[in-house]
Amino acid sequence: MSEHPPQDPEAPGAATEATPGDAGGAGGRTARLNAFAGRGETLVPLDRPAPFGWWAAAVVALVAFIDRVEVNLVAGALPAIQDHFGFSDTWAGAIPTAAAVAGVVLLLPAGRLADTGRRTGIIALVVLAWAVCSVLSGLATTFALFFVTRIMLGAAGQLYNPPASSLLADYYPGQARGKAYGLERAGYYLGLPVGVALGGAVADALGWRAVFFVIAVPGVLVALLVLTLREPIRGIGDRIDRLRARTNADPSAPESEVERSVRAGVVAEARALLRIRTLRGVIISLALLYLGLGGLFYWLPTLLERTESLAYDTAAGLAGAVGGTGIVIGILLGSRIGDRFHGVRDGWRIRVSLVFLLLGAISITAVVLLPGLGLRIALVALACVGFAGAIPNLTAASADVVPADQRGIGFALVQFLLTLGGAVGPLLIGAVSDATGSINTAFLALVPPLFASVLVLRFAATSYDSDAERALAGR
Repeated sequence: MSEHPPQDPEAPGAATEATPGDAGGAGGRTARLNAFAGRGETLVPLDRPAPFGWWAAAVVALVAFIDRVEVNLVAGALPAIQDHFGFSDTWAGAIPTAAAVAGVVLLLPAGRLADTGRRTGIIALVVLAWAVCSVLSGLATTFALFFVTRIMLGAAGQLYNPPASSLLADYYPGQARGKAYGLERAGYYLGLPVGVALGGAVADALGWRAVFFVIAVPGVLVALLVLTLREPIRGIGDRIDRLRARTNADPSAPESEVERSVRAGVVAEARALLRIRTLRGVIISLALLYLGLGGLFYWLPTLLERTESLAYDTAAGLAGAVGGTGIVIGILLGSRIGDRFHGVRDGWRIRVSLVFLLLGAISITAVVLLPGLGLRIALVALACVGFAGAIPNLTAASADVVPADQRGIGFALVQFLLTLGGAVGPLLIGAVSDATGSINTAFLALVPPLFASVLVLRFAATSYDSDAERALAGR
């Protein structure tokens, strides 16, 4: 604690001092801020992109990773589970669908909780719930019990996103947000192939029940890691941005319509947030993008099997390896470029996202129209780089334009519509394939939504800077 009385860090004359030897180098700027709940003042290095380090982003990335691993264990162990319980492929496909619907129902209340509760505790409890549901999956004696436990796990799986995304926005000011969200998305997408591979390997070696017991152990460990994180004061990342820019919020500014909505119900609050033009555009663009991604990853092995005469396991392995690699490269590349000139060039995050989205949409079109296994695989990888490069920037842009005390419900709203969009993609391709008799033609159904996401984002770019300024000022 400082020996001096606490100062308002946003008021003129707030404690900002040069401290030799800090993270910003000799003479680097620092400020004494109330950064963490119950911790008093903390000396914050203003010249460091991530003033509190990267541990929080790494832990949240592990949470996202273990979530996707657990969810995708079923895909790897599915043949053994079907043999044991004797359920059809229709019921097998209903497992993730029902889980997604259950998660969507709980997302908006979870967002409200993220704006009012202790986020680190919420995330830890959610991860522990995954571990418990995983063990219950392994203990299920009937398919009905197994189905219910997977729905419970799928519902819990959606609940970590609002508090985790809100937490990252407070830990990381604008200059580092793209990288922070990029790490979280990298963990998320790496969990897809790892879950499938782990489920298949453990089921083959130890039986399908062991699959769900094994994953519970790292789940508990990750929950404990979450508890090592300190709970940041809501809006501290924005306060650091204001100090860096030497701007001050106007304490006499009238209460905004969005702030007044905090006292309203969840639905009314969501409607108020949707009046933010940039957020509305980003959500629609992301929903269309996830529609494309959902259809691409669900049906890509079938496309390669039917058009390139590959065995299904070979096609699935190739699709997972190429797609996963492209996504990780795109996330790392996109987040780095997006952070580089954030706050320096107008609408930079949106402009970067536009370029990456356009690259992905053009590549997917070429995947359908140009034959040849090698060419198609290269184009799929390029499409994944494009789509994934846009995701961390659009996620960071969502945080930039929403006031700090409403980011939980804001991210719940984003995740709500993203989940719905991702659920439509596989169904759309399947329906068009049945109608036309061609999976290749069905993939063309992804092209209009993907190009539409580019157009929507183009309109959202015009309001990004003004919306971000209002959110930064807390209005």
